[in-house]
Amino acid sequence: MKNIRKYLYPILILIIFEAVAVTLWLTKNNLFYLFNFSYIGLSVSLGMILFIRKYKHARRIVQLLVGLYMLVYLGLICNENMQIEGFWYYLFTGVFEAATIHYAVAKIFGPLIFGRGWCGYACWTAMVLDFLPYKVPAQPRKKIGWIRYITFAVSLIFVATLFLAKAGNIERIMFWAFIAGNIVYYGIGIILAFAFKDNRAFCKYICPITVFLKPMSYFSMLRVQCNKDLCVNCGKCKQVCPMDVDVTDNSRSRKNGTECILCMECVKNCPKKAL
Repeated sequence: MKNIRKYLYPILILIIFEAVAVTLWLTKNNLFYLFNFSYIGLSVSLGMILFIRKYKHARRIVQLLVGLYMLVYLGLICNENMQIEGFWYYLFTGVFEAATIHYAVAKIFGPLIFGRGWCGYACWTAMVLDFLPYKVPAQPRKKIGWIRYITFAVSLIFVATLFLAKAGNIERIMFWAFIAGNIVYYGIGIILAFAFKDNRAFCKYICPITVFLKPMSYFSMLRVQCNKDLCVNCGKCKQVCPMDVDVTDNSRSRKNGTECILCMECVKNCPKKAL
């Protein structure tokens, strides 16, 4: 019974994804959704199981399984723009498909359950940036997070302009926008990582998707909690956190609380197992 309880969270995550998969399959009459969300749910659950079994590369495996699937299969092979521009595109056409479903599950309503888990386990931009050498920020956090709202607005204006101008062959434009967008994101992300000595600088200051993720993550059910009776305030958790989150504070208003990507570096490095 104790062993089963250990795997409660990965089982719960798998059940949630399977529920979404079956619901979309039946309501949309499209077998793709059964495969899509089952695959992602199995990948995430596998990573959580590997983490419980103390395999050090558990999260990276999930990042590669999900990130490459989203980037290569859905994006390059299926020609779906899974960036925020794709979300605006389907929203303007009034079609609840592809990117709109993806955003609803992973980035708008999903964070109520798993917070910024998308950023830690599935984002294909962060998947590449996490290979860079600055896994722990070498400098204090900059106060330039407002830039994300500019990139958010630019993406919306770009797609709105295409519709207002009645551009021809918008679907093809959106595919090339996906290619160009990824190149720009990777380029900026790598430059910022080396400039700020922080792999996650792009996520903190530029990424437009965080405009959706942050407010919903405030209410996340899955959160890192601190056992105050065991904590000795050594500060190790703050030193290894890539997102500068104060996990010793259990309140929802804790410092950078909506930035937690559930990477569990704090949990792995806590000497007293207080997290």
